[in-house]
Amino acid sequence: MRIAVGSDHAGFHLKEEIRAHLERRGIEYTDFGAFSDQATDYPDLAAAVGAEVAGGRFDRGILVCGTGIGMSIAANKIPGIRAALAGDAETARLGREHNDANILALGGRVMPTDRALAAVDAFLSASFSGGRHQQRVDKIAALERRR
Repeated sequence: MRIAVGSDHAGFHLKEEIRAHLERRGIEYTDFGAFSDQATDYPDLAAAVGAEVAGGRFDRGILVCGTGIGMSIAANKIPGIRAALAGDAETARLGREHNDANILALGGRVMPTDRALAAVDAFLSASFSGGRHQQRVDKIAALERRR
């Protein structure tokens, strides 16, 4: 599994914790920035990670900003992206299982590191359930085509 990781300045420190966690688990990732806590614009990082995931070069993405809200909004503007804002492991898991989320958005200013890492693990270990959820994901894809 290949993971694309990105953050803005507000999510930088949590992203660094996530990178270290992925390394400990032996999960391949690429860091798209930010590379410091200097001010950066979250839409730029969401666009970079989203394009890589939507293009199939990465299996999933993880984005971090202050609350996770801005990253999830921006990433969800990219066709083919289903970014799930998660506040815990359960919502991260359900985002994968029910919504086929391919990007996890987290809030670096609102989420303790241990809870964020548990959400990462749940997101990466879960699989899309398909079945009754597939028709809903298909309807989301249809909304993208209406743009």
